Amino acid sequence: MREPLSLINLKKRNVESGEDELASRLDHYKAKATRHIFLIRHSQYHVDGSLEKDRTLTPLGREQAELTGLRLASLGLKFNKIVHSSMTRAVETTDIISKHLPEQYYEDGARIEAAFRNYIHRADAKQEEDSYEIFICHANVIRYIVCRALQFPPEGWLRLSLNNGSITHLVIRPNGRVALRTLGDTGFMPPDKITRS
Repeated sequence: MREPLSLINLKKRNVESGEDELASRLDHYKAKATRHIFLIRHSQYHVDGSLEKDRTLTPLGREQAELTGLRLASLGLKFNKIVHSSMTRAVETTDIISKHLPEQYYEDGARIEAAFRNYIHRADAKQEEDSYEIFICHANVIRYIVCRALQFPPEGWLRLSLNNGSITHLVIRPNGRVALRTLGDTGFMPPDKITRS
C-alpha cells in the first residue's frame, strides 16, 4: 500500500483535467530518497540472568559495542536516528554505540512483523534526502526482516547466523526495490572479540 497510485483517491479525480492532473498528483506521492537501514545485533550478554534486567552485557559485549560504534562512526554517514529494542542488552548496546554518533535516538519494542511493516519501507514522499537509520535489535528480528525485505520464504531465517555486534545494511530505493549490502558484518572486530551467544 505504498505505491503512489494506491495513495490517490481515484473516485475524486476530475475527469476534465484528465491524465495531467493524475500525473501531477502521482508525483506528489512518489518517493524521492533512498533509506539505508543498518540492523545491529546487540552485543554479548549474560545469558544466565534469571530476570531480563540481569541479562546485561558482558565485558566482552561492552567491547563489541564500542567496536561497532567506532565502525559506524568511521563510515562518515550522518545517521538520522537510532531505534532499539527495550530489552536490557539492546539498551546497553545502544548507549555505548550512540556515544560515537551524535544523534538523537528513539526506543521501540514492537513485535517482529509489526516492526517490519512499520520500519522497512520506501521513503515517505516528503523525504527529500537519503536517510541512514540504525536499528539495534536481536538476531531473530534481523534475520526475519532480511528474509521479508528480500521476499525470501520466511522460514529461511533459520539458516542465517549473526555475530554479536554485527552490522546488516539494507537499502530501500525510491521505487521500492531492496538490496542487501552486508549481512552480519563483523570484519571490523578482532577475531578474539567475535561471539554468537
